Amino acid sequence: MKFKKTKFAALALASLLAAGSFSGCALVTNNLKKDLEQVVASVDLTKSEDYSSLKGTIKPSDVLKRDLVASYASVGSTYVNSYGMEASTVYEMLKNQLVNRQLYVQYAQAYFLDTDSTKTKSEWDKKIAEADESEKEIAALAYFLDKDEIETAEYTVKSSMNATLDSQELQYIETEEDEHDHDTARTTPNGLDTVKEGYYDPAYKIYTGYNAASDCGTYEAQEGSTPTTRMKAYKTLLSNLHYYGLVSKGEDTSDITKLAYYNSERKSQYETQLINKLGEVFEEQAKEKVREEWVKEEKYQTTLASQKEQFGGSDASALESALDGVSDTSFVLYAPDNYGFVINILLPFSSRQTQELNDSEADFGDVKGNKFVKRASLLKGLVATDQRNTWFTGHEDYSYEAGTDNAYTADNADRKYLFFEDSMKKTVGTASAPAQYEKIPNYLGQYTYNGKVFESTDEDGDKVYNFQPAKLSIEGFLSEMKGYLKYAGFSLKQVGGKAYYPNGTEDAYYAQESYYAEDGTVDYSKFLYYEAQVDFTEHFNACHIFQDGSQENRALSVINELSFAYNTDTAGLNTYLGYVVSPNNTDFVKEFEYAAQEAVRGGPGTITVAPSDYGWHIMYCTFAYSKENPTPYGNEFNWDEIEVEGTFSNLYYEALTAENFSSYSSELQTSVLNKYNNDTCVVVYEDRYKDLYEA
Repeated sequence: MKFKKTKFAALALASLLAAGSFSGCALVTNNLKKDLEQVVASVDLTKSEDYSSLKGTIKPSDVLKRDLVASYASVGSTYVNSYGMEASTVYEMLKNQLVNRQLYVQYAQAYFLDTDSTKTKSEWDKKIAEADESEKEIAALAYFLDKDEIETAEYTVKSSMNATLDSQELQYIETEEDEHDHDTARTTPNGLDTVKEGYYDPAYKIYTGYNAASDCGTYEAQEGSTPTTRMKAYKTLLSNLHYYGLVSKGEDTSDITKLAYYNSERKSQYETQLINKLGEVFEEQAKEKVREEWVKEEKYQTTLASQKEQFGGSDASALESALDGVSDTSFVLYAPDNYGFVINILLPFSSRQTQELNDSEADFGDVKGNKFVKRASLLKGLVATDQRNTWFTGHEDYSYEAGTDNAYTADNADRKYLFFEDSMKKTVGTASAPAQYEKIPNYLGQYTYNGKVFESTDEDGDKVYNFQPAKLSIEGFLSEMKGYLKYAGFSLKQVGGKAYYPNGTEDAYYAQESYYAEDGTVDYSKFLYYEAQVDFTEHFNACHIFQDGSQENRALSVINELSFAYNTDTAGLNTYLGYVVSPNNTDFVKEFEYAAQEAVRGGPGTITVAPSDYGWHIMYCTFAYSKENPTPYGNEFNWDEIEVEGTFSNLYYEALTAENFSSYSSELQTSVLNKYNNDTCVVVYEDRYKDLYEA
């Protein structure tokens, strides 16, 4: 958690320059570069009485017209074009944000001079004096940063530049490729390719095409990238920089890191690191206010009592609304019997089968028009396939050969491809080589593509994939599910002594002649094809469901990965706990509703299989509130687990800390900015930028 990054975020000039347009800006000067270098506001904290002793030590900061134009192009025009705000109002708002940023940078410098005994005015002046003229502003910021923070700033600006060039280059790659249809890209898991906070690569460089991508450290060129496409992207960026006066005539453009523009981006990143450093200090101060008794009594117990009163009545709307909003920062501590969540994996009918079902006559004697018998015959022939072929193709080839890695193959030698190598294999580092990526949460990552993959190269030398996916019946899918669960250390058991197949054998299920009870109502239990429960070796602990390595999370990760592999209900991918299930009447189709409710009645780890007119639904109960356990997180808060990442106590504590920190930091920001953003410390030259919004 960092100190109000959104409010004081660095200006990412590179991203907007790649677009090549400052939409909405009235740039009408003949000497654009000189015009953009005008100072529109000057900020000097030492003009205040509080910091007058630091005059000459903390240097004044200038906000340039270029910064204001860039900020408008990046975010400000949206306020005008989408929300109808006056341009003059938006420019004033952006100017204040830029001024506030510089005030806070100066405040951070003053704060660390005052509180850090290792920082002195004389030593600071010395470091600035020793720096080259072009590096003095950065040296003034670097003095307060440690080696890792400096390296992070340097890495961040380079990776930002590469991301900008990647975006531009993609247009040239697409232009040069033969046009052909692509399958719709398969949804990828949340958390993919998340770089660890504070990670940096000292060998990382910006790839412009004039150098070799292989010499740029951990940078990975895009699929289809060539030196030619990269050079075109770099030339486009330079062209935009020239057009807007951000590259001077005669500057050496062969090395992007020598541009004055690049140095301004570096300075911005150093400022961000300093603001973040101050934020970490204040975060620790805010955490000190979050005492054990306050969390356990004033927050947890009070919230629990309130929810028991609010959700314990007959009106379910408030509870169901709260359950819809459950996340890692919003918790429902109490709910009545048989509320819960399920992951739904839909194995669909083919379009031909759907049409055949639509065209068929109703079951004999069914006055309601149901086609249950016909649907059963179609279900028997339903075929599911692994949906992840698009993870091989396109500009993001996520596949890699497992080799000797841990991988589930169902003893099939043709199955050798896994996905997301960076997020699976670069998550554990050493002292000399820190880990680059976070592990994808709730995703085991060892389920190989289920089918044959034929890899070749086209006439341009690019990879081409062809696929022969395995075709699975419902029994084939259950075999895969059982196999992968076993691989992960789990077996399945019966639910409450019931048979795995409630309606007899597989053949008996399809041979049912009636799906009605004696009173003429539909008996939805007859649609239940299969029911089982993950056999957790220890009692299921809801507090550990998101704790990496726990039995609860490992089982969830297996089912979640199978969902990404086979599920065509894409709305169910990347949900927090799955669909909210109520014991009441719902908007779900009735067969689905019954099977989902049955899964929740069985409790976490329960699996049910039932059909609808869409195909087979495989449901896994991730979380449930039962009559015996309406408070799954416990009746008391476990303070001992607040530092155990992923546990409920850790998530709840972090949410409270974030809330407390947000309040604390907002009050601090407000007090500082209200006190120093005034005519004494800030001089604004409105006449130098009002031409941007006046006709």
